[in-house]
Amino acid sequence: MFESTKPGPLEGVKILDLTSMISGPIATMMLADQGADVIKVEPLGGDLVRYLGPRRGELTSTFISANRSKRSLAINLKSDAGIKALKKMIKGADVFVQNFRPGAIERMGLSEAVVRSIREDIIYVSISGFGETGPYANKRVYDPVIQALSGLAAIQADRDTGRPRMVRTIIPDKTTALTAAQAITAALFYRERSGQGQHVKLAMLDTMLAYLWPEGMTGFTFVGGEVAAARSQLAQDLIFETTDGYITAGAVSDSEWEGMCKAFEHEEWLQDSRFTTAAGRVANAEVRLTMVAEVIIHNSTDYWLERLDAHGVPCAPVLSRKEVLNHEQIVENDIIQEYEDPVAGTYRQPRPAAVFSHSPAAVRSHAPQLGQNSVAVLKEAHFSDEEISQLRSDGVIGTH
Repeated sequence: MFESTKPGPLEGVKILDLTSMISGPIATMMLADQGADVIKVEPLGGDLVRYLGPRRGELTSTFISANRSKRSLAINLKSDAGIKALKKMIKGADVFVQNFRPGAIERMGLSEAVVRSIREDIIYVSISGFGETGPYANKRVYDPVIQALSGLAAIQADRDTGRPRMVRTIIPDKTTALTAAQAITAALFYRERSGQGQHVKLAMLDTMLAYLWPEGMTGFTFVGGEVAAARSQLAQDLIFETTDGYITAGAVSDSEWEGMCKAFEHEEWLQDSRFTTAAGRVANAEVRLTMVAEVIIHNSTDYWLERLDAHGVPCAPVLSRKEVLNHEQIVENDIIQEYEDPVAGTYRQPRPAAVFSHSPAAVRSHAPQLGQNSVAVLKEAHFSDEEISQLRSDGVIGTH
């Protein structure tokens, strides 16, 4: 069952989503959960993500997680008839989103100028890897490329060897998705007040530099006072082994440090001049965390979590991915929910994280099968049955 049939905050907004893979589709998926009518415009062979990840029937887990709550139009945009059909649909759209490499959308005949000549106040969104100009503009891009180029891999470098490491989840892709979704809603808000549409351009590289800066690049904030290695690169991982697992625990404020020392029954640490201030505890993080680890290793996870909680120290168990599903706080939040799909069977998805009191965001429909909604969306754009039949017989559209 779906969470809600009530209108979401973006009810009435229609989005033509020409994006593929992850960053663009997740951005538009979040807007679809918030009530926007997102039409996923796919080639006749479908988005590549339809073929990635565990599969049930015609749906993969990756595709479901990036494309729920949308409708699918399968159409050949390499044909004149396909471009003509899409242009007719633009008249009723509020947002047009694409993440082709720079120059590709212009060659297709769907540049901003063309699209805006059809719908003057449309929000036109271009997501790219590196931006539209420069030596990297036309390079192919995937998440690890941005991790490498943005400094993220360097920030994750092994402390002992200095070897850069990738984060094992696609942080640049998903951060770009969040940034794009926020930018689109900001552009819609501006249009609501001014009546003007605009072109929103977003590069994954720019997104990650902005994302990393507050901590990962703090050493380069002051011009002329650059510090080669900032705290994020010097500090050890806040993962401590217990007798039966792992926990994380951290003390930033003086009161938290006092609580930690008491929980460990090492109140003499409070008098150690290296740790009497927050700045000192950061500067001496390596030796401090080693001391903490040497204490925690001698007792169980439950023992330490109880003691640390009692003394007001931020802490948590380190959960496996399977354990996440049943943790008491996650169950209480009802964030992970189950749905029944006629093709995929029972599957899990996290509900939208933001909870709206009056216009709820929700998983509104299953991820569509390829071309599942082609006929419906064309009829809404005032195509006749004869025109739709002709497009189908000419191989311009795919239907399910």
